[in-house]
Amino acid sequence: MRSYFFKNFIIAASVVLLAFFILGASFLGFGRSYMLSERKHSIEQNVEEVSVFATAYSQTGYIGDFSFRMVLSALSKTSGNQYIITDLKGTVISCSDSDLRCHHLGSSIDPAIISALASTGSYSQLGNLGSFYPETHYVAALPIVGGTGQVMGYVFSSSNASQLIYVWNTLFDIFIVSTLIIMAISLIISFIAARRQAQPIHEMALASRRFAHGDFSVRVSGDDRHDEIGALAASFNQMAESLEQADIRRSDFLANVSHELKTPMTTISGFADGILDGTIPPESQRRYLETISAETKRLNRLVRRMLSLSRMQSQGPEEIRKNSFDVREVLVETLLIFEKNIVDKSLDVDVSVPDDGMMVCGDRDSINQVIYNLLENAVKFAYEGSVLSLSLFKQGTKAYVSVKNVGDTIPEEDLPLIFERFHKSDRSRSMDRDGVGLGLYIVKTIIGSHGEDIAVTSRDGVTEFVFSLTLKK
Repeated sequence: MRSYFFKNFIIAASVVLLAFFILGASFLGFGRSYMLSERKHSIEQNVEEVSVFATAYSQTGYIGDFSFRMVLSALSKTSGNQYIITDLKGTVISCSDSDLRCHHLGSSIDPAIISALASTGSYSQLGNLGSFYPETHYVAALPIVGGTGQVMGYVFSSSNASQLIYVWNTLFDIFIVSTLIIMAISLIISFIAARRQAQPIHEMALASRRFAHGDFSVRVSGDDRHDEIGALAASFNQMAESLEQADIRRSDFLANVSHELKTPMTTISGFADGILDGTIPPESQRRYLETISAETKRLNRLVRRMLSLSRMQSQGPEEIRKNSFDVREVLVETLLIFEKNIVDKSLDVDVSVPDDGMMVCGDRDSINQVIYNLLENAVKFAYEGSVLSLSLFKQGTKAYVSVKNVGDTIPEEDLPLIFERFHKSDRSRSMDRDGVGLGLYIVKTIIGSHGEDIAVTSRDGVTEFVFSLTLKK
């Protein structure tokens, strides 16, 4: 993963730098060619003007005399070009040097160049004029035509190009060196950046392998970064936290299920073996058989409730809320089921419900089970002769059901755990031998599957459960 990321990152950086290098080299090459072309064009125009001037001067004077040389010298200073006048054989008879004694006088131009000039009528080249100049020059030449139309000689205009070429070559060398340095620095920075970018992803790959082996404690770094990688790392850590908590809950669930199943199964097995091997006398067998029957029913309730939980957790709130029912009717019907238990404990029931029905969204049977479980606990753990309160009210778009009893105060440290699977306080364990530890967990699951909330408070012996339902529009 990391090598793949590095490879693609460096390739992308290399492509960008290569494009920059090609663009820069093309620009320098084009600039060099353009400057040389412009220089060449300027010299060609300039030699044409000097040729016209020399032709006109030949009508009144000799183009090889001193006065003409002074004019050429002035033109040379103005244009920056050097001028040479030759006869028909290519021998220099005048030049633009300001010295009284020109060292070019008497020199000869390469006969091949004179021959080409005579045959074509013009000459233009980048070179040293057949070794006439020690350095590279731009040279252009035209014939000087006399009044009779005959060629009297030739005028050569030149400009030293070696300095210009040297400047451009130097610029190109500087560009190459600078580009190489920039590319090296960019590749180093790209490598560091790619490694930093890929580190959390590499850690995620390693963490995923550890997840596959059941280790959910690993976390990745980079979740404090404010970019996409940081968001991915944060989401990954959240997922890891959820997986770890789910694994813990799964382990606890298996441990609790094993514990809850072990006790009744041990009881059933022990009593059954005692009856079969005669350890339990015949006159006591009925009592032990009743215990075996009770424990068997308890196992049956545990299995049924676990299946019910699995069914409810597979449904979504939107699907459940498509149904509606009268919660007041369910509340009253469920309360009547516990009439005998209430009378046996001499409880005073305080019911506060509206006279008219109250339609809410949800599954009637599931909410009936919620109210049943809450009332069952409220009656079971209420003090004899105390008050059992049941109320139904609405606020905004919600209906609220409250079940309140007077009994032992639930310890504060138990309140956050009261809806956990198989959680029982010491009080309930000592008093509730028939419970399976799933009642309040089922309540919480049903309410959660409806997208609603349930809360519990316990102060000064008064314990109250309140849950919400959405009113039907």
